[in-house]
Amino acid sequence: MNKRHMILGVIITFLSITQSLHAGPTVYIPLGSGNQVIAVDAATDKITASYSGVTNAHGLVATPDGEYLIAGSLKEEPLKKGQSKDTPNSQLFLIHPAHGHVMSTISVAGWTHHQAITPDGKYVLSTHGMRGNISVVDVEENKVINTISTGKVPNYTLITQDGKKAYVSNTGDNTISEVDLTSWKVIRKLESGPAPEHMTFSKDEKTIYVTNPRAGKVAVISVSTGKIIKQYKVGKAVHGLDIGDDGKTLFVSCKKENKLVSIDTTTDKQTELALSPAPYHLNTITGTGKVYVSSRKKPIIWVIDQKTMKQVGEIKLPAGEGHQMVIVK
Repeated sequence: MNKRHMILGVIITFLSITQSLHAGPTVYIPLGSGNQVIAVDAATDKITASYSGVTNAHGLVATPDGEYLIAGSLKEEPLKKGQSKDTPNSQLFLIHPAHGHVMSTISVAGWTHHQAITPDGKYVLSTHGMRGNISVVDVEENKVINTISTGKVPNYTLITQDGKKAYVSNTGDNTISEVDLTSWKVIRKLESGPAPEHMTFSKDEKTIYVTNPRAGKVAVISVSTGKIIKQYKVGKAVHGLDIGDDGKTLFVSCKKENKLVSIDTTTDKQTELALSPAPYHLNTITGTGKVYVSSRKKPIIWVIDQKTMKQVGEIKLPAGEGHQMVIVK
């Protein structure tokens, strides 16, 4: 190898190392009425790809290896006379990011609100609010293998890290259903506060935090007892919810009061940041110190520093509005 080739090799190696050091996780965001899913580099907060072929995507999950995305749709076809509510009339979209397109669709009964995926990437659980159930899709088989009635208007699902249980908020009957993922049965109902929606676990999964939008509160539920142990008064129309990298700070969006609120769960101290219009879905971007917050009324994502609660950036969306985000490292 001559000297020139050696120098070139060193430069290429240096650039590769530099790129890997600065590479952040990828955040995938469904854009609802924008009829697409985008990819954002969390290191730069820049859109790096867009995937079309989805219809009004709201819920979104990714397989653990990041190879596939599964997007749910808020659109359903009207049932014809004589058809039962179990008749498939909506779609899940299986996206292959590396190939850049929708690879297949999976028929489900009823539009999908939010989704969750088991840690092994085998099963996707979708909430179907108007059907009162969740569907279970086997990703390998590309089909629905089970439907579980959880309660009135199921909204959001959490799955434990061991993949043994799921928790589903039922907005219409003020409960959280505990589902055994071996038997696929509801085994317990937990308290939730009025009209529960978005949820997040504490880091040790001993506590569930859930939004009560109509009450303007976040309820704190003990998983072991199934009882509410605390409530935080936050503001009108709370919506998005997630826990920070420090494992103790909650971030909550308030659509009607145009603000993001952080709650220190060890001291109960609340800090507010004005965001307008209508802060909506949010995700803490693990390992980056950032929170992504979408707007319900404008095609933007605000980038917020978790520690300072200050805006550090903004992502302009090509269309639509940001919904359930998923992070792939």
